[in-house]
Amino acid sequence: MTALRCFSVCSLLLLNASAGFGDLRRPENVSMDSLNTRYVLRWDWPHETAANQTVTFTAQYIHWFRTQKKNYEKYWKSVCVNVLEHHCDLTGADLHYQGVFLLRVQANTSQQTSGWVQIRFCPDKHAALGPPSSVKLNSVEGDLEIIITDPLSSTNQSMKTLLDDRFSYHIQYWKRSEEPQTAKVLETKNSVVMLTELDRQTWYCVRVQSRVDFYEKSSVFSDTHCTRTEGQMPYWQIFLYFLISLLLCFLLLLLYFCFKKMFPLLKNTFCPAIQLPDHIQELWLNESEKPQLLAPESPESVCEPLVVVSAELDAVAVDERSHTGDQDSSAHSRHSSGDSGVYSTEEDSCHRSTTHADLQMSSRKHREELHDGMLLDPCA
Repeated sequence: MTALRCFSVCSLLLLNASAGFGDLRRPENVSMDSLNTRYVLRWDWPHETAANQTVTFTAQYIHWFRTQKKNYEKYWKSVCVNVLEHHCDLTGADLHYQGVFLLRVQANTSQQTSGWVQIRFCPDKHAALGPPSSVKLNSVEGDLEIIITDPLSSTNQSMKTLLDDRFSYHIQYWKRSEEPQTAKVLETKNSVVMLTELDRQTWYCVRVQSRVDFYEKSSVFSDTHCTRTEGQMPYWQIFLYFLISLLLCFLLLLLYFCFKKMFPLLKNTFCPAIQLPDHIQELWLNESEKPQLLAPESPESVCEPLVVVSAELDAVAVDERSHTGDQDSSAHSRHSSGDSGVYSTEEDSCHRSTTHADLQMSSRKHREELHDGMLLDPCA
């Protein structure tokens, strides 16, 4: 009984020791992410570790033919050693595109090491193929020229040189007004292709796909490129555009006449003919529109001609009347006085006759001036 208890205790101790110093869990889901000649080895490690332990990873590769030799372990080449990431870039490694390789990865801690997880990789068969680097379209005399640039490797080498005659292009082209599902297909190994028998003055779209028929590999399609073919426009299309332009002109005229008939109604509705009081309308007028007295531009525009009769004319009339009275009185005194006053009368008559003649001449000249329209203007 005592021996049985001792065996049980020893067995428990051995189990605990194996749990503490046993192998570390291996990485999972090891795979190769590749495109042309760019290779990245990836894996997952979703396990838990102790708080004071850090898990690192090591990745190696070897040529397949070396595994046929004895002691081939010395031919393994390490690419990533004790890295924290869950991936390893093998692009710079010596992985020939048409070779066959073994890849492996393991997890490490300061006290433990997991077992290796190994996969087989053949780039020519397993690596994904990329689309053309570029696609250009040129319209040449109604035809469509397609210029394709080969997909490139990590060293900027054409993938066509690595795949020899197995490499080809799958071209799809269609009218832009149609769906890509109705596209026409063209298979070619040339990098320059001419599409003929196309409609003139029509937009066409093109996309290209890389293919390797030996492994039935194909890339994704390139970006879609569209251009319009040259050449004379078909007559039916010219006639169609002419009909459309006539229809548009007719619609514009119809809208014009409809608007012309509706405009008075809309004007009466939104702008009724109700006059506002004058004192309110004056508030909306500009300074130039407000009523004001007109400033005279010249004196003649507001002045009337004024006829001025000189006081000299009145004096002449008075002198004439007085002279007439004097003549009557002098005649009467000549008859009563006799010859005694002959000399004195003659002297007075001559003086008065000269003065009277001067007055008559001055009066006649003044009348002629008035008669001829010589007027004095008080505004001058």
